[in-house]
Amino acid sequence: MATSLSAAATRITESALFQRLVVGMIVFAGLLVGLETHAGLMARIGGVLHLLDRVVLGFFVVELVLRIAACGRRPWKYFQDPWNVFDFLIVAVCLLPFATTFAAVLRLARVLRVLRLVTALPRLQILVGALLKSVPSMGYVALLLGLHFYVYAVIGVTFFSAADPEKFGGLGRAVLTLFEVVTLEGWVDVMDAQIKGLSSAWIPVAYFVSFILLGTMIMLNLLIGVIVNGMSEAREETEDAARAARGGLPSVTDELADLRRQVDALAGGIAALQRRIESDGRGGPPRR
Repeated sequence: MATSLSAAATRITESALFQRLVVGMIVFAGLLVGLETHAGLMARIGGVLHLLDRVVLGFFVVELVLRIAACGRRPWKYFQDPWNVFDFLIVAVCLLPFATTFAAVLRLARVLRVLRLVTALPRLQILVGALLKSVPSMGYVALLLGLHFYVYAVIGVTFFSAADPEKFGGLGRAVLTLFEVVTLEGWVDVMDAQIKGLSSAWIPVAYFVSFILLGTMIMLNLLIGVIVNGMSEAREETEDAARAARGGLPSVTDELADLRRQVDALAGGIAALQRRIESDGRGGPPRR
């Protein structure tokens, strides 16, 4: 009996229709939270919106029960996936009484239900996993960027503090000015102010152009490289986890790729054999 229930729950939760329904309900829940921020709309149909929110919450509870039931006699396997724990906590918090001190927490949890799209869409899981894996490497990039700001801030105070004390009167002001410059918003005006304050224009031009090139291009490329590397690692881990869930069996894509390699090798062998037969027929030495 338990096995049949587990098999039925597995068929339901793994069906494409159920997955689309989950995604649709998550999007609908996000829309409900946004509509409830409109005071005039709440005054007219607030009761209907609250009723729809309870329906959505009931659906999420049923979904949670089905996914746990799909684990059969080992329900704890559901909680071995961090994304499942995230879903469970959001649903559990939403079940707290509304008219209590937990009202603010409940509203926050209802907003966080939109984040369940990450668990419903595998591509988003890979992207979020890549960002999380990139955090340690981003720390080193941030350290390098901090050194970049510090060096240029000291140079800026040295050259421009007398001409423009508002922008470069101290180390803190210089760092804030450089942060504004690195966003490429109004950096030409800042540079022109330093050019007017100095007798020579090449120092401000070299200072700001080199800072922007190093700060926006090189640092941005470093961040992109770190994220791309994290996405590659996250994708490999996702594929390994899916392969482990299948008992170590290769996926259909892997099997098709292996079959294609075998067909290409067979075609190459046939072509080589055909050339050898043609060469033997002409009485010449076999060509390689």
